[in-house]
Amino acid sequence: MSKQEPKPDEEADADGEREPASSAIDKPDDLPSSEVTEGTERAPHRAMFRAMGYDDADLSSPMIGIANPAADITPCNVHLDDVADAAYEAVDDSEGMPIEFGTITISDAISMGTEGMKASLISREIIADSVELVSFGERMDGLVTIGGCDKNMPGMMMASIRTDLPSVFLYGGSIMPGEHDGREVTIQNVFEGVGSVADGDMTEGELDEMERHACPGAGSCGGMFTANTMASISETIGFAPLGSASPPAEDESRYQEARRAGRIAVEAVEARRSPSDFLTKESFENAIALQVAVGGSTNAVLHLLAMAAEAGVDLDIEEFNEISARTPKIADLQPGGEKVMNDLHEVGGVPVVLGELRDAGLLHEDALTVTGDTIGEELDRIDPPAVADLDVDFLHTVDDPIHERGAIRILTGNLAPDGAVIKITGEDHLHHEGPVRIFDEESEAMAYVQEGHVESGDVIGIRNEGPQGGPGMREMLGVTSAVAGQGHADDVALFTDGRFSGATRGFSIGHVAPEAFVGGPIAALEDGDTITIDVDDLELSVDLTDEEIEERLEEYDPEPTYESGVLAKYHRDFGSAANGAVTNPGAKWD
Repeated sequence: MSKQEPKPDEEADADGEREPASSAIDKPDDLPSSEVTEGTERAPHRAMFRAMGYDDADLSSPMIGIANPAADITPCNVHLDDVADAAYEAVDDSEGMPIEFGTITISDAISMGTEGMKASLISREIIADSVELVSFGERMDGLVTIGGCDKNMPGMMMASIRTDLPSVFLYGGSIMPGEHDGREVTIQNVFEGVGSVADGDMTEGELDEMERHACPGAGSCGGMFTANTMASISETIGFAPLGSASPPAEDESRYQEARRAGRIAVEAVEARRSPSDFLTKESFENAIALQVAVGGSTNAVLHLLAMAAEAGVDLDIEEFNEISARTPKIADLQPGGEKVMNDLHEVGGVPVVLGELRDAGLLHEDALTVTGDTIGEELDRIDPPAVADLDVDFLHTVDDPIHERGAIRILTGNLAPDGAVIKITGEDHLHHEGPVRIFDEESEAMAYVQEGHVESGDVIGIRNEGPQGGPGMREMLGVTSAVAGQGHADDVALFTDGRFSGATRGFSIGHVAPEAFVGGPIAALEDGDTITIDVDDLELSVDLTDEEIEERLEEYDPEPTYESGVLAKYHRDFGSAANGAVTNPGAKWD
């Protein structure tokens, strides 16, 4: 049924008497919703549904939950009610029983650079928990999970993995680029403009003008930042049909994708096709191959590890290096390049990249998807154009790549024994050795940069921003953008036990593990310690012996920043970034 006012059932027998509702219900007993819709003893339950306008036909149909994080908090999610409506109608037309419910979201871009950014990663966990709880409590048969802002995507897919209900992921789509001074601009340009103002290369008036034009409407940030990376991964890993990630938020094709998701969800329930049927080690390797080929966000490392942990798939952070070593970077999109998701959409979307990887033997084409077909069969059906046949400069072939290795690298050494993450957006052979300026939180580092102290060759370290220490691993786009805006994207190195935004570019290393809060080596650093960063050798180290590090850490006994409320809970519950920062006690890494 469509959303409407409650109404009585219209059908009666020849004598004018209505058959008992329970006799009209022939739903298979093995569907969870049968527990609340079938049998005489469920009359009170059905009465509650009838109050909302559901009828006998609905109650005898598969119950499909539509998880919708719509909110006026962010342009990423402001339009999602309309997207959810299209999916709702498609479920109803496909003889499913659609039930829409809400959950939270946090705007990463608006909370960026504030204490509020600590809520972002926590929201991933709360989204997963809330969707899992509603699905479990209301005995749903399947899900359409919708995402707009960054943490929506992994949170929704994690919920689907936990429930193992037949599920389709539906992206809300990305924003179109704005226009300023005759060129396309995005939110990345505005963040970097702040640094340019501080350096005297841009006036406040110019920044104000850019601010007013950078975000022209609804949708997620347009570059290959975290939202578009995770949306692209949702296709590649099998949670979303191919071609669904790239249509813009305000394009009619976005609503066609919403209707397609609704139809597939009903089909998946009828086929009893669950995430555990298609999420395999091969599908995760496909997702990583896509991520490193397009220069996707470092945040996807964290989220893929978390999703694998939820699914019980054995995925180690070092495997990102292995896949990067054999998978070249072939897409030049923001933040490293100039093009955005809509540019990729106009030439065929994510399937174009996947087709190039498949032709080079870099994709497991037998990996299954939510449609029941393999990703290879889906690519055959779409038949995307070959990269070599496209007249564009932002997509390269595997034989003539931008970089021979993929964009994501995992660095280790005595400063990051459990790993740290860097995305290569420019020079492919980064090496630096020099003294560190260490800060105990983001705001101290930001003040240092804004006051103009940064010089070529500097190394900036930011600690106590990890999953537990922050808590929540704040993204620090403000700091990295200020450095880039001052012209130091490639000659000033930054590292942190927190995170950097998907829009970050340059010499920025995040997810240093173990984090400072749990006594990781980063907690032992002092100003002037010599740091070595070598991307070719995959090294992040400090010129200290193990004994010197242990001696400095002997007196280290940090206190949680928050003693009550939700942030105090996540001081306690978050795991290591090296394992996805999971909080679910049943996840593989806990």
